[in-house]
Amino acid sequence: MSAHALYVTAAYAITAIVLAGLIGWIVLDQRARKRELAELEATGVRRRSDKVAKP
Repeated sequence: MSAHALYVTAAYAITAIVLAGLIGWIVLDQRARKRELAELEATGVRRRSDKVAKP
């Protein structure tokens, strides 16, 4: 394998690892935000965009 092919393969491998890490981070963060939102809604906190009239 030439030095150029090794360089290109390493670059693609590093890029794939970084992208997989970013995707994993986003998925974990999304789950945490959904959990926090569910906890807030369970305690009675509502979204400003929620158009339900208050009694």
